[in-house]
Amino acid sequence: MSDAKRSQGAGTARGAVVVTGASTGIGRATALHLGMLGFDVFAGVRRESDGERLASEGSGGVTPVILDVTDADSIEAAARRVTEAVGGAGLRGLVNNAGISQPAPVELLPLDALREQLEVNVVGQIAVTQAFLPLLRRARGRIVNVSSIGGRVASPTLGAYAASKFAIEALSDSLRMELHPWGIHVSVIEPGSIRTEIWRRGIDAGNSIQERIPDERRELYAPLTGGVRRLAERLQDRAIPPERVADRIAHALTARRPRTRYLVGTDARIRALAGLLPDRAHDALVRRMIGGGSR
Repeated sequence: MSDAKRSQGAGTARGAVVVTGASTGIGRATALHLGMLGFDVFAGVRRESDGERLASEGSGGVTPVILDVTDADSIEAAARRVTEAVGGAGLRGLVNNAGISQPAPVELLPLDALREQLEVNVVGQIAVTQAFLPLLRRARGRIVNVSSIGGRVASPTLGAYAASKFAIEALSDSLRMELHPWGIHVSVIEPGSIRTEIWRRGIDAGNSIQERIPDERRELYAPLTGGVRRLAERLQDRAIPPERVADRIAHALTARRPRTRYLVGTDARIRALAGLLPDRAHDALVRRMIGGGSR
């Protein structure tokens, strides 16, 4: 669908939505699902090839847009393109989904990796939100921030990732209250184990970090990191498809009274309940699940 036709037809569809991190996983599933529901979807991707593949898989309602959440020029260009396309109709929704994982024990976490973690998962999401808020305000649109159960309950070796998701939870709470005068709902999605590329990429990132650490320091945490990896593999075997998350995102965008938070997946609910335990009891439970790491 051309931008001109999209603008002319904005009043007859459900409206326009921007989805970041749409190349794979939850973002891709969400873009395709929202397109099937009749939304005009601007799907943020970092590479032209990703956009071409997404466009070939989706309906005419999915339009790839180059959008790197860590690049101010890229965000500005994407916002300009969407503004030109939707005109006065504004934006019905923004789904902040782009994210990465930098797994490592906090002691061994390179600070540049920590900065990248926060830049992508936190600063980038706020930069995108700021850029698109004028369009959201026009349409009394909605914001959906994809967090994680890790935004409620932190895990060993995933401190940086959890920190980024805890931050998104807090910023979402502030946004929800700040944007209330304009009728802009803010919802947070908290998935558990989802069958997406972030698992493989997280393992690759973890391996890359491990290679930068001297052997004697790396060995300090070998029992812990080994146990965490084995647990992650078990969870991945039971992971649910990203389409389940896409369905909850669609509910947040379309329900008359959307929830402020959506837990997605059985393991997310279990971990949320475990997070209510006293801290030391929770720590002991996690140690038993992981195995190893105790000295």
